Amino acid sequence: MVAAGLAGLSLLSLLTCGYLAWGSRRTRPGGAPPPQQPRAPRSQPHIIFILADDQGFRDVGYHGSEIRTPTLDKLAAEGVKLENYYVQPMCTPSRSQLITGKYQIHTGLQHSIIRPTQPNCLPLDNVTLPQKLKEVGYSTHMVGKWHLGFYRRECMPTQRGFDSFFGSLLGSGDYYTHFKCDSPGICGYDLYENDNAAWDHDTGIYSTQMYTQKVQQILAAHDPGKPIFLYIAYQAVHSPLQAPGRYFEHYRSINNINRRRYAAMLACLDEAINNVTLALKKHGYYENSIIIYSSDNGGQPMAGGSNWPLRGSKGTYWEGGIRAVGFVHSPLLKNKGSVCKELVHITDWFPTLITLAEGQIDEDIQLDGYDIWETISEGRRSPRVDILHNIDPIYTKAKNGSWAAGYGIWNTAIQSAIRVNHWKLLTGNPGYSDWVPPQAFSNAGPNRWHNERVSWSAGKTVWLFNITADPYERVDLSARYPEVVKQLLRRLSQFNKTAVPVRYPPKDPRSNPKLNGGVWGPWFKEDEKKKKSDKSKGASKQKKKKNKKKAN
Repeated sequence: MVAAGLAGLSLLSLLTCGYLAWGSRRTRPGGAPPPQQPRAPRSQPHIIFILADDQGFRDVGYHGSEIRTPTLDKLAAEGVKLENYYVQPMCTPSRSQLITGKYQIHTGLQHSIIRPTQPNCLPLDNVTLPQKLKEVGYSTHMVGKWHLGFYRRECMPTQRGFDSFFGSLLGSGDYYTHFKCDSPGICGYDLYENDNAAWDHDTGIYSTQMYTQKVQQILAAHDPGKPIFLYIAYQAVHSPLQAPGRYFEHYRSINNINRRRYAAMLACLDEAINNVTLALKKHGYYENSIIIYSSDNGGQPMAGGSNWPLRGSKGTYWEGGIRAVGFVHSPLLKNKGSVCKELVHITDWFPTLITLAEGQIDEDIQLDGYDIWETISEGRRSPRVDILHNIDPIYTKAKNGSWAAGYGIWNTAIQSAIRVNHWKLLTGNPGYSDWVPPQAFSNAGPNRWHNERVSWSAGKTVWLFNITADPYERVDLSARYPEVVKQLLRRLSQFNKTAVPVRYPPKDPRSNPKLNGGVWGPWFKEDEKKKKSDKSKGASKQKKKKNKKKAN
């Protein structure tokens, strides 16, 4: 699991994930600094979107973590911290909403994640963020985790708007070997360069370092006078919990082994982002760049993540699953060094970034996101007043849910969550609901005896909170304010009328990597489908001819 013995890294690896001073400049053998790239003034900014994986709300220095994140702290302090920022509780949903600007109910991905063996992907009729940016002259590159489906070639990142792709298609995998087993015997290699398996890059380099090296190469090769969109979706800090040995140095005092491994992974990620920032400065991008940092969902306490003092964890609709670490850092910001407490959601990046890039949003695209640049940059009020966290009609139904409990407006057996202004409503089964304080990680746990639990009365399927006054969801107000509950249930019902059918197909045996050269990759062949349909058409024609002869 943990590569504690891999402290002997190559020089290149150390440079990629090691700290360099913010103000430092690499010098040539003669001692002279490298020549700076000339920077042509452009109105279209360079856009760098960094998405961390499973980073808990508490797991950043400026939220009080014991894990040191000096890069993130510095970038956030000099930019705008987003302290009322929401994502989705799992990988695929957050990524789909980022790239389309639409809620899950409007793409059919409202249940769970896309599994490696499912013939499923982000629906092809959805226009993506990189496609819109390409229309206005951006070079678009993706490095890292895709997790939006790959069963057919049309689903691949290079077919969805990216000029280049280097990374993994699945939701997780080994950080060194890039292998992933979905179930016993269903295992394969998962590292791609554009549309092909990247066997040449299989050199045992830790993925955080390898992805950073690729980002540096892209920035070095691109002309900073032309706009670039760089989507860096790091694998860290998602399980499996692995990190190079030297990153454990500052965290040997953490007794909980999962928390210690997680801390080492986050330390390496922080340094990698430092090196991405240095590369932006070195190659002449920084002054005209916008850096956005976000986690894709809350942390998983069983895998070392902490969302304290928020309630719940990854995979739930409690605040600990959906309220994320996020900030914007840019020389183009008007109110630098500020905190934004306005409501912001991951769908908002789609219209915001297209507008900043001087692109056009087609009238027929029904977006759920808002342009929130003035909210972030100038401190104005957010145009957003509500967030549909989700409606999942096929998630395990709450046993005691009913239409009666929902005042005849909504079936409370259905898992759903919505935020309107200060109010948040949850129905159905919202998921693991403990508060997990820091002392829960004091030993081999997390030790659930340290967790704060609430035993809800039998049959409870509706919760109401004033999130502004009670961000930790400790006081359920559903019995005190039934009229507010009804209002939010009506809003849920309105959203539900616009939902498209859920896409969650059964596994396809053709997805087995053994049938694809040992690699996870597209298995659905359009030609095969065509041949089959042609054969069936031919067979029906023959049948008709025979029937004609018999009739004659």
